[in-house]
Amino acid sequence: MIETSSRHLTPRERAERGREARSRVPRSSHAEFAPGADRPDPVDVIERQSGTRLPELVPIRYGRMLESPFRFYRGAAAIMAGDLAATPDSGIRAQLCGDAHMMNFRLLASPERHLMFDVNDFDETLPGPWEWDVKRLAVSLVVAGRGNGFDRQERSAVVAATVRSYRETMARLAAMRTLDVWYLRIDADEAYAALSARLEPGARRRFTKAMKKARSRDHLRAVRKLARVGDGGLRLVPDPPLLTPLGDLEPGSHQDYLEKQLTVLIDGYARSLPADRRALLDQYRVVDMARKVVGVGSVGTRCWVLLLLGRDDADPLVLQAKQAEPSVLEEYAGAAAQQNQGERVVVGQRLMQATSDVFLGWERATGLDGRERDFYIRQLYDWKAIPQPELMTPGVMRLFGELCGVTLARAHARSGDRIAIAAYLGRSDPFDRAVARFAEAYADQNERDHRTLAEAVRTGRVAAKSE
Repeated sequence: MIETSSRHLTPRERAERGREARSRVPRSSHAEFAPGADRPDPVDVIERQSGTRLPELVPIRYGRMLESPFRFYRGAAAIMAGDLAATPDSGIRAQLCGDAHMMNFRLLASPERHLMFDVNDFDETLPGPWEWDVKRLAVSLVVAGRGNGFDRQERSAVVAATVRSYRETMARLAAMRTLDVWYLRIDADEAYAALSARLEPGARRRFTKAMKKARSRDHLRAVRKLARVGDGGLRLVPDPPLLTPLGDLEPGSHQDYLEKQLTVLIDGYARSLPADRRALLDQYRVVDMARKVVGVGSVGTRCWVLLLLGRDDADPLVLQAKQAEPSVLEEYAGAAAQQNQGERVVVGQRLMQATSDVFLGWERATGLDGRERDFYIRQLYDWKAIPQPELMTPGVMRLFGELCGVTLARAHARSGDRIAIAAYLGRSDPFDRAVARFAEAYADQNERDHRTLAEAVRTGRVAAKSE
């Protein structure tokens, strides 16, 4: 939420707060990145994360991170959190995504069944310096651009356009009424109409196809992909190690225990939902469960897929219960206000997203080892479409970055002091140019870290598994 120090200030006083921060932390200072002599070994950082995860899945995580510097970057939020903590910040905070790389901006559905563009992944969400999200987004664009063979001038143009979009959007939001900011959302069809004239023909076709595909990726699509009708009715289909039914994980009494705990998890999670959503959930029953491997940075955390049925086999619902660990930002930005890490994720998502999944909630569950772990629960698919950076030209990536900049500014403005942030950024481009330089320097560091992981695998320090 907006800090107490700014909540009751006048707009003039809030703007002065932003300008004072600018004099204390010049916008040009954000160009700086130089790893300190005491910077931790990047493999040590991700190994510490792996210590709390399922050991049989950790090699899959490393295998995915090895594929390219971009895939490494997606799994390296913990590494970058420590690096960001050493960079300048204005002292103005907002609710952060915590992992705002370009793949976490995508098409998704509103409860009213409109296709929206929004931030998506909130595993690391926490209040913190708004600059951290902007920089993580900017670096992801440079890393992806390098993978596509863009030259430095092209990459800098992409980042500068993205940050300018964030800055100019924040200025517009600063002049808006508070409720108007809260209700603001980015409709995918409207965004396409605004951008289509600037898109290349091939990109227009891909965008139209992506919107059509997103609308088909609903809970019925999830069921068609993951389940089949057998003798016992509709059940999940094994695809180990990516999707493994409980019976294949822990036969016998262990399976019974897991089924009981997951049933308790769903029953308890219902209490985190509003009364109308609880009534909706109560019309479904759980018929099957499996463990799922998801993402890059999340591989090794406990993630369960739960198949539920309403009226009959033709009325399915697929929920995902994903383990929520403390945010990688917590060590540097302070502990979460919530005791349950799943609740932290849900609160952050509801603060930042214009519209959230109707089944979004949280609960705590006990594992086979007797340890309690926090989870957040949502639908597995709900009209989602993931960007494909490898297909983007410099012009398309620039437009995508601009859309991400608008989206991130809107998300930050819901909880942060948008007037102070806008005043700090100002009307000119020193911050834009500084972040573009920072992004290039940090992309170099990301490549060095990627090579360090490759060497650790080569020498047997860690094990990686290719899929």
